Amino acid sequence: MTTLTVTSRGQVTLRKEVLQHLGIKPGDKIELDLLPGGRGMLKVARPAGAIDNFVGLLAGRSKKVATIEEISAAAAKGWAGKK
Repeated sequence: MTTLTVTSRGQVTLRKEVLQHLGIKPGDKIELDLLPGGRGMLKVARPAGAIDNFVGLLAGRSKKVATIEEISAAAAKGWAGKK
């Protein structure tokens, strides 16, 4: 267990090994979830993915072109749990 000291200004400095364990790097943001019983859960804040980051992700990786009907059929099979 790691013990930290709270300053008179209410600040806490996390040690380098704690940040490394949590996967927090300089410039990252962190989330603190307040739990019952005076407990909290600290984790790195991962931004939600945006559709702009997804569009074009696989562009140029395949020569196959699918029709809208083939895409719909594949999606329907996927929802039905079929391959």
